[in-house]
Amino acid sequence: MARPTHRRVARREDLHLTAAEFSLLRRLDTPHKIQLFVNAIPTNHELGGETILSVREVLSQRRAHCIEAAFVSACALWIQGKPPLVMYMDCDPSDFPHVVALFRRGRYWGAVSKSNGPHLRYRDPVYRSLRELAMSYFDEYFDKRGWKTLRSYSDAFDMRRLAPQLWVTADRACAEANERLASLRRHALVSAEQRRLLSRRDSFQRKVAQTVEYPRPRMAKKSRQAGR
Repeated sequence: MARPTHRRVARREDLHLTAAEFSLLRRLDTPHKIQLFVNAIPTNHELGGETILSVREVLSQRRAHCIEAAFVSACALWIQGKPPLVMYMDCDPSDFPHVVALFRRGRYWGAVSKSNGPHLRYRDPVYRSLRELAMSYFDEYFDKRGWKTLRSYSDAFDMRRLAPQLWVTADRACAEANERLASLRRHALVSAEQRRLLSRRDSFQRKVAQTVEYPRPRMAKKSRQAGR
């Protein structure tokens, strides 16, 4: 049975990674290097359906969306002797949750974050609390119609509470890890009255938000016809 490991510094044998996989992640020795690494991984558009790739599968397939990049980031931080912490941010049903990897410098929180657009990315460690950090994403977190959708955030979750086989080396969707994060107790960011009065992003802001780093690939004509 797969068991968690609570070592302060993750060893290769703890993570069950290959020498090449471990060496690659060990070179990411600062949060900013980790951020640049996950930025360079093409966005996982999940063209074949939901994935929730493990660290190993991200490194192999060279694609990732937010939770998958958070797994990679947390793993890299753990190898450096930093706690592999993540935070789950939930939203209105019209949008999608977001997961970031957390780190601290002194008393202040920062985040490594994968986003295909320019908004929900790296946060320098200048935030005094997780609420402050989560609120830094609030105005930039909106759906296709321009409505601000961020609603809550979780406490920091230590990925050492899960066996590495569930998120580092799994060869199938990391459903159990995803469910654990989605079930975390969350803290509301806005009240019902505040939600009712939220403004909508204007047309210029919505247009700018359409800029992405990795455009969704166009489906081949044959594939489109097969999907009818």
